[in-house]
Amino acid sequence: MASSLLALIDDIASVLDDVSVMTKIAAKKTAGVLGDDLALNAQQVTGVKADRELPVVWAVAKGSLRNKAILVPAALLISAFVPWLITPLLMLGGAFLCFEGFEKLAHRFMHQDAEAHARHLAALTDPKVDMASFEREKISGAVRTDFILSAEIIAITLGTVATASFSQQVAVLAGIALIMTIGVYGLVAAIVKLDDAGLALSETSSAALQSIGRGILAVAPWLMKSLSVIGTAAMFMVGGGILTHGLQAVHHFIENSAEHSLALPYVGALLAGLTPTLLNAGFGILAGGVVFAGVALGKRLFGKSGAV
Repeated sequence: MASSLLALIDDIASVLDDVSVMTKIAAKKTAGVLGDDLALNAQQVTGVKADRELPVVWAVAKGSLRNKAILVPAALLISAFVPWLITPLLMLGGAFLCFEGFEKLAHRFMHQDAEAHARHLAALTDPKVDMASFEREKISGAVRTDFILSAEIIAITLGTVATASFSQQVAVLAGIALIMTIGVYGLVAAIVKLDDAGLALSETSSAALQSIGRGILAVAPWLMKSLSVIGTAAMFMVGGGILTHGLQAVHHFIENSAEHSLALPYVGALLAGLTPTLLNAGFGILAGGVVFAGVALGKRLFGKSGAV
């Protein structure tokens, strides 16, 4: 009896060790997506009233957990019964990310972004304006973006544990889903409250803490502006990367371009590292433009048909 119990404990320990190792590997492979997820969601939830920032982040985090509660079982079912469907679904998500990124650029160049920002500032300063609709838009946009990035994280993780047992796949996928959600939205909460932390430090009696607080207050606006740019760029890098990985000819072209860059003197190693990212982003911009044009054409045709 005792030997059987010890054997069972040893088996459990072995399984947990395997799960831990696979979780670490999956976390390393999804670290890049995690960075993009952080930038995108921090940029999405900024701009609401200061006292509503954390509730909005919490609402998006709950939406992210719901996303993963859908994606983890769906990924397991797709992997078991229709594994060929994973790539097309990822590419649809990638195309949508590129479209959203291009839409942001188009609005900025057509000055619609500035008009929306002006309306948003007016709403923030007008106590009569109900901010509930603004918050709902922020939350729905962030949760929608999170769904696509979470899908990529889950897909990458699933590839890492493809040969593992079903129970190990469930444990690793669930573990990664929780770790990524807590990590991303914990950092998002810290970023959006950075200015409040700086203000609190600047009002202390310590000269050193006051100096740190003033430094944080000086850096915070630049960080928020940077996150907006990084978030848009991340849409093209992530979305373009998903699309190029699904198109073998384009993927091989990017790999070959990176290899050829290594032959260049002095800057070869640097260019080899940057080339895939830049080409993925460029392909993402192109794909986003094509989808944006298609959507715009569809809206015009639909409008015309509806007007008849």
